[in-house]
Amino acid sequence: MEMIQDIIDFFNLSLIKTKDINLTVGAVVALVVAFVLTSIVLKMIRRIVTRKLPSEDKNKFISIFQFIQYLVYLFVIMFTLNASGVNISVLLTASAAIFLGLGFALQQLFQDLISGILIILDQSLHVGDIIEIEDKVCRVEKISLRSTKAITRNQRVMVIPNHKFLSDILFNWTQNSTVIRESVSVGVAYGSDTALVKQVLIDCAKNNPSVLKTHEPLVIFDNFGDSSLDFELFFYVDDAFASPNVKSDLRFEIDKQFRANKISIPFPQRDLHLISKTIIE
Repeated sequence: MEMIQDIIDFFNLSLIKTKDINLTVGAVVALVVAFVLTSIVLKMIRRIVTRKLPSEDKNKFISIFQFIQYLVYLFVIMFTLNASGVNISVLLTASAAIFLGLGFALQQLFQDLISGILIILDQSLHVGDIIEIEDKVCRVEKISLRSTKAITRNQRVMVIPNHKFLSDILFNWTQNSTVIRESVSVGVAYGSDTALVKQVLIDCAKNNPSVLKTHEPLVIFDNFGDSSLDFELFFYVDDAFASPNVKSDLRFEIDKQFRANKISIPFPQRDLHLISKTIIE
């Protein structure tokens, strides 16, 4: 019994004792044990979360996980100090205004960081994806925790805050497949041979080297327009970033073949009727 009492007295031995602080050996031991257990639990969580991530994304997540780890350690220290008799409410009250100001200042940063973590975890975006955001088409070059860097078709760099991917509508053209469908619209004059128009459009698509041969082109008779019969040619390409060039080449070829087959592309026409009015005095 005396040995047990000696052990209890040892753990209750005060290392620092003031009015607000009573730091004992037991509190120090509890702090060390809490740190060890917290470290083990955090490592297990990190391994479970990063188990299926690519190596590049795994390194990004580990860097932000270290920041989270420091926050957890801070809470452990505060809890241990509170258990040791330290009046932490005084410290929290004094720093409340500072924390509030920092919270407002870092609100956007935390939104970007959380969005970056979600992008990495759910794998909704990858380097090389062709995306459309805010009516701009670009290729993803780099994904970081705070922002994503993309290159537009005219080789301009877009730095996109990661929270945009959660708050705005995003079109990922290549998430399911690199093959996309594009179209070219054209109008022909009334009285034209519609069967010939369809065949010419299909031949133009099939003869273009950038149009995929594994997917058949399709021609739709879209509408009876005011001045023309409207057709739309659908075709498939495997490079969404270069599709404007393919569409331009097809328009050149369509114009050439229409001329060769005597198919005219009309321009809008309007009839103007002048009515003279005789004024009788």
